[in-house]
Amino acid sequence: MLTEEQVRNALSGVIDPELGRNIVELGMVRDIVVDGPKVAFTLALTTMGCPLKDQLTEQARAAIEALAPGLQVNVQLAQMSEEDRRRLFGQQEEEESPAQHLNHVQRVVAVMSGKGGVGKSSVAALLAVAMRRKGLKVGLLDADITGPSIPRMFGLHGALHVGPFGLAPAETRTGIEVMSINLVLSAEDEAVIWRGPLISSAIRQFWTEVVWGDLDLLLLDLPPGTSDAALTVMQSIPLNGVVMVTSPQDLAGMIVRKAAHLAEELHIPIIGLVENMSYVQCPHCATRVEVFGPSQAGQTAAQMGAPLLGSLPLDPDLARAADSGEIESYAAEAFAPLADAVWERIPAVQCQPMMGRKENA
Repeated sequence: MLTEEQVRNALSGVIDPELGRNIVELGMVRDIVVDGPKVAFTLALTTMGCPLKDQLTEQARAAIEALAPGLQVNVQLAQMSEEDRRRLFGQQEEEESPAQHLNHVQRVVAVMSGKGGVGKSSVAALLAVAMRRKGLKVGLLDADITGPSIPRMFGLHGALHVGPFGLAPAETRTGIEVMSINLVLSAEDEAVIWRGPLISSAIRQFWTEVVWGDLDLLLLDLPPGTSDAALTVMQSIPLNGVVMVTSPQDLAGMIVRKAAHLAEELHIPIIGLVENMSYVQCPHCATRVEVFGPSQAGQTAAQMGAPLLGSLPLDPDLARAADSGEIESYAAEAFAPLADAVWERIPAVQCQPMMGRKENA
């Protein structure tokens, strides 16, 4: 007759691809019940929004069904408590890389949209430039592994230096530290054809194995969507908050609200909303033209329960500066007060530890 121990042993062969350990060891397997040919257990996820839940469920089901013919397997999904996550991720933190001992990052903010094409990377880059002009020590992590654009905007090329403690980020002309997959590829247009777990692993390495040193602020440029890459950043890096980016269309606002719901589910503060490409200003008469229609940003911000930090124009000068790697020389008068608003609203205390997060020292 099948025993609970046999079921547990079978499930220990199911590996969480993000954490690299089996689901039994991670404490994800709960309440195993064996009743003749019927086997039931609960799979406790770090969050119900986990993009790997279907994969883990099917692998667990298959592992049990392989024990004997005709087994009926019932897998119930649940979410770990804060205490469970704290215990789990405290174990993950025990083995720190040499770089982590040298890094002292005061604030970490992600720039997110959920939707592509709204100029999120431009906003992240301009935020970094504006914060550096304030005299802050700033880093910029390009977490868009399959569509990186940050190095091109800053005119960064070539191989990175690998030191005894880890990988050294590239440095821009004004002293912004930058890390991106495009800085380790042989050519900037080389495609990164990776599945989710590899992308997630690369993002974690950019956080744990890069020698960022002392930073007042690290900005993260997130890729579109709310699946693996975004979830990895929001669960494995200690974010103080997120800045959401949208464009005037209500369609963009709908997608941004999806990203906001993910941040809320993971208890990450939303610093505010930035509307990009809000208007074009005529160079001859200074008339503002709303090329994408009337702004919906106020309504979107209200639905998110977050402030509207500001609206940015669609500016050909910005496009030229980004294409030529001269974004640090772009005169963004409209951006200085927006950057001030972001800095003032960054929560002083980081949110609860999740997936390797730490409280501020």
